[in-house]
Amino acid sequence: MTNITVYHKDYCPYCKAAIKLLNEKGLPFNEIEVTNNPVEFANMVKSSKRRTVPQIFVGDIHIGGFDDLQAKMANNTFPLKQVNMG
Repeated sequence: MTNITVYHKDYCPYCKAAIKLLNEKGLPFNEIEVTNNPVEFANMVKSSKRRTVPQIFVGDIHIGGFDDLQAKMANNTFPLKQVNMG
């Protein structure tokens, strides 16, 4: 089992939407705030190959941003079996 990680910025509406969706689904996740954290932002870019937020991971599996998360939830391809439910 593994954890969900959400890299986000405090002013980002898509970040807020992703966090809301995960909460609505009852999925536990770790938040990494990158607004004023260049080290974590660089880690996010290195892992995701993207500079936009949010960036969502299930363990080492890169889900993508909010639209990707929403699509995977809608078509049942989000890797729920790998999520540590607490």
